[in-house]
Amino acid sequence: MNSPYTVAFDSFAEAGTSRLGGKCAALVAMTRAGAPVPPGFAVTTDAFEAQLDHGGLRQAVDDALAGLTADPGAAAARGAEIRALVGDRPVHASVAAAVTAAYEKLCRAVGRPDTAVAVRSSAQLEDLPEASYAGQHDTFLWIRGADAVLDAVQRCWASLWTDHAITYRAAHGRPERGLRMAVGVQQMVDARTSGAAATVNPADGDPSKIVVEAIWGLGQLMASGQVTPDAYLVDKVLLTTVRTTVSPKHQELVPAPDRQGLVRRAVEEGRQRVPCLDPREVVEIARLAKTAERHFGFPQDIEWAVDRHHRSTSTSTGATPVLLQSRPETVWSRRPRTPARTSHGAGASSISDTLLGPSDEGTTS
Repeated sequence: MNSPYTVAFDSFAEAGTSRLGGKCAALVAMTRAGAPVPPGFAVTTDAFEAQLDHGGLRQAVDDALAGLTADPGAAAARGAEIRALVGDRPVHASVAAAVTAAYEKLCRAVGRPDTAVAVRSSAQLEDLPEASYAGQHDTFLWIRGADAVLDAVQRCWASLWTDHAITYRAAHGRPERGLRMAVGVQQMVDARTSGAAATVNPADGDPSKIVVEAIWGLGQLMASGQVTPDAYLVDKVLLTTVRTTVSPKHQELVPAPDRQGLVRRAVEEGRQRVPCLDPREVVEIARLAKTAERHFGFPQDIEWAVDRHHRSTSTSTGATPVLLQSRPETVWSRRPRTPARTSHGAGASSISDTLLGPSDEGTTS
């Protein structure tokens, strides 16, 4: 049963962005659509509001925001002040009880006491078609235990006022007052491989292609630019890989041997220059991205992972990818489209070219 302060991903409670934020609303929607989403729950914006209303915190934040200007130095100072205010206050008792109960229920459902979770910010204005806010707020990985989850939720709330987020809102004309933050708590995947996929080619905006990027281990080293991913260019209609680019991958982020946190380790030489996805896994990830695009009705950027412990019955040699996030693509989707050129060929290639324009990117060796 959901409380006003938590909503399970597999529930049928109201799931709009005003209550769940962009990230969690998308995960609830994709769970309902039958996508392979790891279980979890959202800490709603109602919980955030209850925290602000507790102990005069809202007034303290409003006072800190008074007279805020676009000056980066001033924004940084005010942001640090607000983050300290939000992070230092005890979590409202009823909110803490609801989050603890939801986490304990998740642990029972997966059969693992103190199961490791990812705790991710899900702001109301996040992951919108007109402004993604991707990377502006905080995420905390491999969090175990109810107290640690509560601490991470509180730090996610505070990250609503990171320097980058304040500057980004100013650049997009978004007001500072009235902001709302939900938080997603999702079972961690012990990823053998993880990465991202885009349903338009980020290089040229081609909507007939899906680009899958992948590294060993968890995807944070790719997101931070510390590891260059393998890249797979996939035909969206035929779901065939038309080009594979393998990059040297020297590091990976994995659970520590005692399972109490994450460690960065060197990738052994034999895996550094080999593809980190089976060909069937590439197709399944592209299919997952295509499903998200069809569900939401516009191009998507997704994040996914392949669990090192789970094998697939459908991909034979590969494993089933799971969906961690889905957000609107906000670069090419906002640009005016140019008429697609067509080419004439034979068979399925001709059909694809006629529907979606030419494919001149090359072929897999």
